[in-house]
Amino acid sequence: MVQAKTWVLTHHFEGFPKDSNFELKLETLPEPKDGEVLLEALFLSVDPYMRPFSRVRMNEGEVMIGTQVAKVIRSNNPVFPLGCHVVGRCGWRTHTVSDGAGLTHLLSDWPQDVSMSLALGAVGMPGLTALYGLEEVLGLKAGETLLVNAAAGAVGSIVGQIAKIKGCRVVGSAGSDAKVAFLKELGFDEAFNYKTVGSLEEALKSASPSGYDCFFENVGGPFSSVAIPQMKEYGRIAVCGSISTYNDATPQTGPYPHLTMIFKQLKMEGFMVSRWEHKKPEGLRRLITWMREGKLQCREHVTEGFENMPAAFMGMLQGGNIGKAIVKV
Repeated sequence: MVQAKTWVLTHHFEGFPKDSNFELKLETLPEPKDGEVLLEALFLSVDPYMRPFSRVRMNEGEVMIGTQVAKVIRSNNPVFPLGCHVVGRCGWRTHTVSDGAGLTHLLSDWPQDVSMSLALGAVGMPGLTALYGLEEVLGLKAGETLLVNAAAGAVGSIVGQIAKIKGCRVVGSAGSDAKVAFLKELGFDEAFNYKTVGSLEEALKSASPSGYDCFFENVGGPFSSVAIPQMKEYGRIAVCGSISTYNDATPQTGPYPHLTMIFKQLKMEGFMVSRWEHKKPEGLRRLITWMREGKLQCREHVTEGFENMPAAFMGMLQGGNIGKAIVKV
């Protein structure tokens, strides 16, 4: 018998999450049955989607949603033998008994000198989100100019690098001077701190006077209202996130972009990475190839200790991370 530590959502978030929204519990797990495995978490992910998804996909008292890299420590399932490593949506828990549903093997040729935590970041869901947002939604072409906000985060930092691989000009917005310096290291053509510029509109115009062909939207709210008028005619906007609105107790209102979208004939499309699940193996292969070739830098913000899951989650929502936010058990 194994005791699992779990973080439970005690009640749904109202405004910004608080320590009181979470409770650490112990759960005694049964021995794995035929076809089942026992997993031990090595790395856990904290992501912005957990904030809005927890409201619509969770009941109070349930283990917080999330993905982890885990090791199989007992196996009655030949597909997942003892000692193999998997990625699974097991939630915030140290140990899990699973029948294998929803588990995927780490890439068989995962480099020995690369942390498996990257399977939760640049070579995982965030990397695929960046890839498919650029290719499937925006149809980004060489020579175009791309704007990405929250550009130093798990998705945004990969978006900008893939766009550079594709021969595009990239402008990134981030929330600190350290993050702007990071974007310059990654090869962004222009980057600015949206918190310190005198005028967001002027910063966007200065970074690309002729406007933007594509906009990878992670923030929403007032930033979006200022950025959309900077789009070129027939511009495309991929709506990946809206982190500026996730913790609002009262929904934001206007201004509304409809006339701008009509006059400039813009295309705006929301998306979730799960739409392209069938392409996942090929996408992961491309991401890890770019990483091996040195074209993709993968920075992580690592928090030590399962007991610090809520703190890591709240810190990520406040923009405390550069790159992917990870918890190491």
